[in-house]
Amino acid sequence: MEEVVIRLNQKNHGAFYLMLDNEQVGEMMIGIDGEVLTAFHTEIHHTQEGKGLAKHLLNAMVAYAREHKLKVRPLCMYVLAQFKRHPEEYADIWLQQ
Repeated sequence: MEEVVIRLNQKNHGAFYLMLDNEQVGEMMIGIDGEVLTAFHTEIHHTQEGKGLAKHLLNAMVAYAREHKLKVRPLCMYVLAQFKRHPEEYADIWLQQ
């Protein structure tokens, strides 16, 4: 069963971690500054690639951003690709520059 947990340090930098059977199999590195959440990098363990697991991290990050009324700066290539592929789905949170 997949579970996503978020851990942030005192400077609001950290990650969403994807856990599968209590083992970390992926992470999305983020930072929050004011009202902006920057997604830096998403990675899934090589043994779990190609299973659509990164989408769990994306969904958790998007839900968190919406819940906390944050805009998302997608520096991560995966997040940016998803935002570009489905702009209407992320228009409310996408900070385009």
